[in-house]
Amino acid sequence: MSTAEVMPDPPDRDESAVARFVERFAAALVEAGVPRMPARAFCALLATDSGTLTAAELADRLLVSPAAVSGAMRYLTQLNLVVREREPGSRRDRFRVLHDAWYEASMHREQLLVRWADALREGVRVLGADTPAGARMTETLEFVDFVREQLPLLLASWRDHRAAEQG
Repeated sequence: MSTAEVMPDPPDRDESAVARFVERFAAALVEAGVPRMPARAFCALLATDSGTLTAAELADRLLVSPAAVSGAMRYLTQLNLVVREREPGSRRDRFRVLHDAWYEASMHREQLLVRWADALREGVRVLGADTPAGARMTETLEFVDFVREQLPLLLASWRDHRAAEQG
């Protein structure tokens, strides 16, 4: 679906129930370390049938300022959870949650894990592998390296699972 064909949510949907869901799910994401405003904006996008809203629509749904939405969307765009799209013939941007947002975000974690591993290697060198702090750094490095090895396998397994589900 293009941004020009934005599908409205059903008129009989209980918007207060949707708003409560958005806040509950956002709270769960906040507990996992996602900043509050980006969590709320992401959940609001997930809870729309179209998966797309303008900054003004997000501000209205979340009862926040456009500036709060702007910062949240910048954060979510950097995480590859949403994309910014220009409405044809307009200066308004729409934000769209990616269909496979979690998969895409996970794919981009490889770069982050590489940076962590590099920093941890430096930590082991600086602290000395034979010190208690160096031993903690080594264990953390081993974990990060393990996750780096396993993440592509896990993502491939997910891709295979989705393909089998979709027939």
